[in-house]
Amino acid sequence: MSPRDDETPRRGTQPRRGSSRDLPADEPEETTGRRGRSSISDARAYTPRGRTVAERGRLPRSGRTTDPFRPALQVLDGGDTAPRARGRNQGARDATDDGTDSRRGERERAVPRTKKEAVPRTKKEPEAAPRRRQPARPEKRPERRPEKRVERGSDRRVERPARRPEKRVPAEPPKLANSTRRLRLGTVLALSLFVMIGVRLVVLQVATSPEEAASLLELRERRLSTVELPAPRGSILDSSGNVLAHSVEARYVYVDPENAELQKDIPGTAAKLAPLLRIQQSKLIELMQRKQSLGRWLKFRYLARGVDVAVADKIEAMKLDGIYTHSDERRDVPGKDLAANLIGFTGDDHHGLEGLEARYDELLHGTDGKRVFEVGKGSLGAPIPGGYEQFTAAKPGNSLQLTIDRDVQYEVQRFLDAQAEKKKATVAGAVVLDARTGEVLAQASYPSYNAAKPEDSDAQERIDVPTSVVTDPGSSHKAFIFGAALQEGLITPDSTLKIGPALERGGEPFEDTHPQPKGTEMTMPGLLAYSSNVGTILIGEKLGKEKIYEYQQKFGLGQATGVGMPGEAEGMLLRPEDWSGSAAGSVPIGHSVSATLIQMAAAYGAIANDGTYVQPHLIKATISGADGKVTPAAAPKTHKVLEPAVASQLRTMMEAVVDVKGGTGGAAAVTGYRVAGKTGTGKMLIDGQYTSHNASSFIGMAPAENPRYVIAVSMDVATGGGGDVAAPAFSEMMSYTLLHYRVPPSGTKPPTFKIHP
Repeated sequence: MSPRDDETPRRGTQPRRGSSRDLPADEPEETTGRRGRSSISDARAYTPRGRTVAERGRLPRSGRTTDPFRPALQVLDGGDTAPRARGRNQGARDATDDGTDSRRGERERAVPRTKKEAVPRTKKEPEAAPRRRQPARPEKRPERRPEKRVERGSDRRVERPARRPEKRVPAEPPKLANSTRRLRLGTVLALSLFVMIGVRLVVLQVATSPEEAASLLELRERRLSTVELPAPRGSILDSSGNVLAHSVEARYVYVDPENAELQKDIPGTAAKLAPLLRIQQSKLIELMQRKQSLGRWLKFRYLARGVDVAVADKIEAMKLDGIYTHSDERRDVPGKDLAANLIGFTGDDHHGLEGLEARYDELLHGTDGKRVFEVGKGSLGAPIPGGYEQFTAAKPGNSLQLTIDRDVQYEVQRFLDAQAEKKKATVAGAVVLDARTGEVLAQASYPSYNAAKPEDSDAQERIDVPTSVVTDPGSSHKAFIFGAALQEGLITPDSTLKIGPALERGGEPFEDTHPQPKGTEMTMPGLLAYSSNVGTILIGEKLGKEKIYEYQQKFGLGQATGVGMPGEAEGMLLRPEDWSGSAAGSVPIGHSVSATLIQMAAAYGAIANDGTYVQPHLIKATISGADGKVTPAAAPKTHKVLEPAVASQLRTMMEAVVDVKGGTGGAAAVTGYRVAGKTGTGKMLIDGQYTSHNASSFIGMAPAENPRYVIAVSMDVATGGGGDVAAPAFSEMMSYTLLHYRVPPSGTKPPTFKIHP
């Protein structure tokens, strides 16, 4: 049903566009002569707010009136405007001749123009012309008179009294959007989102349970692949910068056991690789099998390291499934067995295992780098372009410069090998020492091995004899007793001593190798030349055990020298309180005491260096792998043992060992140079037990008047003493060393020594 067009809307007459609610509204005009026209908008009872009949019952919001800036919409029908009215009931619309409804069953409501005044509806309203904008009219108070309502019947007209006018309900203004509220709401939502993200991050990093953390790590590990970048290992150089050991470019071959194609034919792949890698096929098959470690299936296993570049290229050309190569390095020792026992070797992981390689591994190895990158799924495992990638560059290791002279080392090792093989020695060692600086110019061992192929040798062949083998020094220890007695003023170079063929101490007999009749008087040089045990024991008794022990320590016995080799033995001294009755006879002549060859060489170095002990050392400097900066090694420790004059007297007395006819060290003579030294014959200790062999040695210096070098040679042989076993090798080594360093020959002849006064 459509609303009646003769009713005033229940919300009241809307103000004209541009009018103010405080101004009086225009008088409603009557429509005469015809019935009001209707339209679709009239049927909907269109109001300025576009409300429908269903919305009529809603009450307006209090305190709100019509928006004066929003024009009231009117429906034009044929150019005329008609008053709109809305009835409660839909009925037939029959207009009367005078323009009023014949059935006015409802009261018309008069809308007050102000709060105090109301404009009554007139009885008849003429038909209005098209609405035009008119100037505002002065406020006029209309008369209040009753209004009649006329209903049209079939034959008669019935007039009914008009209803009392009702107050108009002001129209509700339109709802406008609140931009401030939208901004606040958006801000709150954005802040809430960031707070949620922050809380989640805190939970992940702080409050995550171990299980969740392990799960996250597992997910990360599945996506990331790590490739180790080995740091270039530093080189080992001789004193002139010549390479003794260095790393060269190579390749390593590895397998991905998770490769599906590889697992289909592991024996066939291993058979192709075995001859190239020189590894047994069975071992390769074992390495190619799938293996789980720490809950993860391994995707990387080494097959071989240090492979030649040419061999690796052949393997790459074969395009074997799951087999790959990568850049690597291999330790190369140009001299093969040259100073091999001294230098040592490295393992497959480029870490030192023995010798200087092991002792200074941290300095030589450097810091490995790595490349971590994100890989895709599948067997290819290729890096994802633009994915996560982290690259840590490897820091090259530092190089080590030794005091070793490559040429001297070669010759000393050659002489030692020849003499050891001639004398059928089980082990032998030699040390060449700079008497003034303590630098070790050569340090050789017999037997030796090829450091480039250490797997072809056994552990016994790889030991460094001068620092590892402990022996009784024997008669070479007698020089310390004579030096201490000279320093303490108990003897002089011109002193004499009566001796016999033997003597007994603590129930043990001690005999001379050159027995003299009882009561034979001998000089101090004569006692040294004939290596008299009896005379040395008698001088030792003058010193006393406390003084002997004191000077043993001053000469560096009983403690490691710190030369730089790993596992250096300390030797052993017998404390005075531990001396037995026989110790008074055994200790002075070099028994009941043990020392290494490097200890004995350093002790003789103190005699050669005018009584000042200089710590022997192998390291000259370190060279930075980053910028090549050379850092000299720390200065060696020194301390005074003898007065220079005493040291000179002792050296002169020791020349008798080489120059006196029938002396024990005649074979150690060097043409053109004065040589001072002492022979020794002791026993080698193995696991605390003496062997049946003789540890024969000779330790000497030249030129005797102003020593430059000290050489110590020792061999473990079945028979023979230091004079005939070690002295010949000493002579050859010293001769070459003096000529190599262009040391002028001695300008004076050795003195003439008397054995008997």
